[in-house]
Amino acid sequence: MRKPTPQDLKELNLLKHYRIIRKWACKANGLNDADLELLIYLDSLEHFTKQDFKTGQYSFSWDNRRWNKLIKKDWIVVWRHRNRTTQKYNIYKTSFKFKHVLSRIYRIMLGEEDLPDIKRKKSYTDKVMAFAIANVNNDKTR
Repeated sequence: MRKPTPQDLKELNLLKHYRIIRKWACKANGLNDADLELLIYLDSLEHFTKQDFKTGQYSFSWDNRRWNKLIKKDWIVVWRHRNRTTQKYNIYKTSFKFKHVLSRIYRIMLGEEDLPDIKRKKSYTDKVMAFAIANVNNDKTR
């Protein structure tokens, strides 16, 4: 397989609607932007330790409850438990739930799937987001 060039990636227009898709994914799944992007980083590692998590979160806003929140809400799961003799620490991975969300984000970015409409349009932000989602769904060159 040939390594993609910057021109190949530009022609795919992957980042064209990234902001709207990210905002939708965060709102639909109860995440904030930093949590979503950190989970994308951790998913690229496949298996990681808590130290990898700490290293990855340096470029995001500080939230000392993020680790516990992501584990409690099943975004991160234990892949291998420690046994206090040979395995000194747990090894984690992103959950099936997150992998499903991430694959849906990729399908939307590639134009294989449309963004779902916002049902309630009470606030100004919801109305603006609904308009932006309609523009993304009507764009056939994504």
